[in-house]
Amino acid sequence: MAPSTDLIDLYFEADRRQDVDAVVGLFTPAGVVIDDGTTHRGRPAIRDWRDRATSAYEYTTTQIERLPAGDSGTVVTARLDGNFPGGTVDLRYVFDVADALITKLTIAPTETSPGSSDGAALAAPGEPQ
Repeated sequence: MAPSTDLIDLYFEADRRQDVDAVVGLFTPAGVVIDDGTTHRGRPAIRDWRDRATSAYEYTTTQIERLPAGDSGTVVTARLDGNFPGGTVDLRYVFDVADALITKLTIAPTETSPGSSDGAALAAPGEPQ
């Protein structure tokens, strides 16, 4: 699990720096991101997704929990605080890794997220609600 742990650390560090090139480089050429129900396939689409998120909002990410998921996966729960609608959201990142690169990343709000009075999940930064 160590290689994927290092890869996940690299992902969150690149995200913190808003280094789109570094984030994109962590994915396989055919990598997939599913964020807020929208699928982004391949590095060009992943680059567009990250460009939109980094230009739309400023936010910080705090990892809350990290658990293994199967032989090649890791689930990270993280809290985002920023200038997006709601201001705070807890997200679940599911990383699938092969050959030291991310093959698939699924990001979705946890079942209940801070900043929501009715407990409904919020959209991720950079994506429409």
